[in-house]
Amino acid sequence: MKKIALFSSALLIALTLSLHAADKITGEAVCAKCSLKTASACQMAIKTTNADGKEEIILADNNSVAKDFHSEICKKAEKVTAEGVITEKDGKKTIALTKVDAAK
Repeated sequence: MKKIALFSSALLIALTLSLHAADKITGEAVCAKCSLKTASACQMAIKTTNADGKEEIILADNNSVAKDFHSEICKKAEKVTAEGVITEKDGKKTIALTKVDAAK
């Protein structure tokens, strides 16, 4: 009985962690206002290629991670690797960034 309880606890923990795992994407970070002309204020966006091979744009939520990196990409593009939680609303994807680094 202890083995079953231990196994089910471990399984529950693993499932919980996988539900909250961050998404990792690579692409070209640009300013949605200055480069894409799709926003009224500066906002970080990442141009990436989806599973179908089509380009898609994921807007970054204006959290501290995105704001701190914005000076690197305002008026110019930068290849990046980003981590965060991607959500979709009304056909548009956004990412709540937890980490962003210039790709090498």
